[in-house]
Order: sequence, then C-alpha cells, then structure tokens
Amino acid sequence: MTTDQAGPVVGDRRWKALAVCLTAAFMTLLDTSIVNVALPSVERGLHADEADLSWVMSGYALTFGLSLVPAGRLGDMRGRRRTFLTGLALFTLASAACGLSSGAAWLVLFRLVQGASAGLIAPQTSALIQQMFQGPERARAFGMMGSTIGISTAVGPLAGGLLIQLAGGPEGWRWVFYVNLPIGVAVFCAALRLLPRSPGSPGRRECFDLPGVLLLGSGVLALMLPLVQNQQWHGRLKWALLPAGAILLAAFWAWERHQERRGRAPLVDLGLFGLRSFTLGALLSLVYFAGFTTLFFVYTLFLQNSMGYSALEAGLSSMPFALGAALGAAAGGRLVLRFGRRTVLAGLSTVAVGMLGVVTAVQFVPGRAVAWGVGVPLLVAGFGSGLTISPNTTLTLSRVPVGRGGAAGGVLQTGQRIGSAAGVAVVGSVYFAHLAHRGSPSTALQLGLLTSVGIILLALLLAYADLRERRVRPEAGRSPEAARQGS
Repeated sequence: MTTDQAGPVVGDRRWKALAVCLTAAFMTLLDTSIVNVALPSVERGLHADEADLSWVMSGYALTFGLSLVPAGRLGDMRGRRRTFLTGLALFTLASAACGLSSGAAWLVLFRLVQGASAGLIAPQTSALIQQMFQGPERARAFGMMGSTIGISTAVGPLAGGLLIQLAGGPEGWRWVFYVNLPIGVAVFCAALRLLPRSPGSPGRRECFDLPGVLLLGSGVLALMLPLVQNQQWHGRLKWALLPAGAILLAAFWAWERHQERRGRAPLVDLGLFGLRSFTLGALLSLVYFAGFTTLFFVYTLFLQNSMGYSALEAGLSSMPFALGAALGAAAGGRLVLRFGRRTVLAGLSTVAVGMLGVVTAVQFVPGRAVAWGVGVPLLVAGFGSGLTISPNTTLTLSRVPVGRGGAAGGVLQTGQRIGSAAGVAVVGSVYFAHLAHRGSPSTALQLGLLTSVGIILLALLLAYADLRERRVRPEAGRSPEAARQGS
C-alpha cells in the first residue's frame, strides 16, 4: 500500500484502516452519552454532589470541543497517523484513570483529559477518509462515518445500562470506563499496522500557531460554558460570556488574517470559508446538531424520571433511532453523488416528520407503553438523520484540499459540539421550565421536542436556500468530481 499526501491511499487495506478509524470514533462519541445512565451510581459510589456530576458530563464535552481545531491542524502538520495514535493512547489511559478514581474531583479531572484526547482523534478520522478515498468511495466512507455518529449517539444509554446491570453493585459505574481498555488497546495495535504513514505539511517545518490556539480556545470556551452549565449556573450573568466569546472569535479571525499576510501558517486556513460548500455545510451541521441531539436528552429524562424506566429500558427505547440512522447513512452515501444537497433536504424533512410523530405518540399513547408508541417515529427520524449527517459531511468537505483536511474536520466538528451544547441549553430550558410550573411531564417533553423541530426546520431552510441558489448558479455547488465529469 502506498500513500500520497495529495491523493488517495491505494490498496485494499484502506477499508481495514477505515474500520480502525471508525471504531475509535465510535468509542469516543459513545462516551458523550454512555455516562448519562451511570451518574446515579457515581453519586452513590463517590458521594458526588450535583456540581461534580455536571462536570463529569459537561467537562468531557468542553475539552472535546476545545481541542478539535488545534488537533486537526496538528494532524495536518505533523502527520495524522501519529496524532491519531497519540490521542488513542491518551484516551485509553484516561479511561483507566476514570475507572480507578477514588473521588469525584479525580473523576472530573480525568474526564477533562479524556475529552481532550477524544478531540485529538476526531479530526484525523475525516482527514484520513479524504486522504485514502475519493469519488464514490469517499462518499461511501463518509456514509459509514455518518452511521457511526448516529449509532454511537443513540446506543450510549443502552450500553451504559447493560454494563451497570451486568457489573452490579455500587462500583458498577467503573465498567462504563473500563470497557474502553480492551477496545483501545486492540484499536491501537491495529492502527500501528494499518494506518497510512502520511507526512505532515510539505516543505519547511511550520510553527504551531499558539496565539491562535489561545484566542480560539478562549472564544469557544466562552460560548460553550454557559450553554453546558445552563442548568447549574443560575442567574443571567452567565450569558455575558456569549458576547465575550464573539469578541474573542473576532480577534481570532483578525489574528489569522494577520498570520496569512505575514506569510505564516494560520491555525485555520480562512480560505476554507471562501468555499461556499464548506461554509454552508458547517453552518447547517451546527444548526442540525442543535436540534437532533436534544432528542435523547429530554426523552431519556422523561422515561427515567417520569415513566419509571430503568437505565437499561430507557437505553433500549432509543434503538429504533440507531437502526434508522445506520440504514439512512448507508443510503445517503450512495444518493449524495446523484442528488447532492437534495439528499440533505430530504433527510432534514424526514427527521422533522419523525420527531413530530414522536410528539403525537406521546400525546396518544398512555403511561409506560409510550416507548412502543414512539418506536416507528424514532425509526423514521433516525433514517432521516442518516440521510442528513453523512451526505452533508461529504458535501462540506468535497472541495477542501487534502492537506487541510484535518483543520477542516476540526472546524466542522467544533460546530457540531457547540450546536449540541446550545440545543441542550435551549430545549432543556423549555423542558425544565414547564416542569417547574408543575406541568405535565408529557407536555414538557412535547414542548421540548417541538422546539427541536423548530431548530431542524431552520436547518431545512438553509438547505433549501442553498439548493435554490445552486439552480441559479449551477457551478457554485459542483464538486471537483462532478466538474471533471461535466455534469
């Protein structure tokens, strides 16, 4: 097998290399939700308070989001294989440390490290796909990546519930972290053998843009912190961080332009945002993740707190979405090459219809039977999600140079993390506000999901506006592959 920084990897081993990348991605994304159902056990086992439990969840999301763009740039500069292996080793060690934690403070600390390690891994996956594949095979690979994202998000509660039930006892929560150890070791050994040895940036050795990292990190932190801590930080002062974050990101933009004028390599190539496909796709991804990830947040809370479901039962109830996401992503990987942005438009419409079906089922199916009533609507919503995530990723990165694939993947996934945090804050506020006024739990869930549908409809409008403009200016949205084929 040979590698070329400017082109795809040649050889059948690339599909095995893709399986390695996707297994690591599945493991890191699973840890965003698998811990949800373990929090009661952590509370009892470590005598953790509400703030500790909040940081066990939000700390992972914060450091994950903060490290994505610098990690993507690091992979572009120093080599994606090396960065991937470093992140995987750190993630596995941090998982072991989480499981061995003797106190809540130690668990929070190691979760922060675990999140940062996950952020090292994530951008390398999309960049390696760009490096190893092109044309229809690249779309198929991104389809498999979309399936991984959808399934890992949905099965986290189920996996956590199973592990805790099998382990039993007050220390059962530790196995939520220990399960990463054999997987991490196996993936590390396979990655050593299968991942391509891509060089870093060609030519002279570039310096890492430390001021850019600090400005971007501070800006993203200021944006994410009040969102992920919305339920724990009371009062309105926290929202002052949002304009502060916007100012820091504006300063980051100005600094990056300054770097380019001086002929130095920026942390993020601002020329990426001159690619209309990348800019619109990243924005659409941010908005969509704000809508769809909140489904599991309010739905799982509703089942466990209001319907008396166990952690395992609540996890099982999300499986139709995971199945639909896998099917939708497989179909989307094929359809996107033929229908382009229309595939995303169809996917977003299907998600909205499925979530409205969940709202309707909650209204008419009483009591504990509600999970059976929402099964088909969740399957429909999951299928639509599969049709949305992987095709949008393919279209967003289609015109990005391979040498900037890591940084572009980092920007795309940072938007997804910010979108998820914002969506949970907004939808969670609607859900908890209704409960605080002694409202019906089913009505609170319906209002929360209707808010999610509204966010998804906003993403739908973005996709529709893009499709209309492409009809007026067909060249604007053509991929290089399509241009070569003259389509």
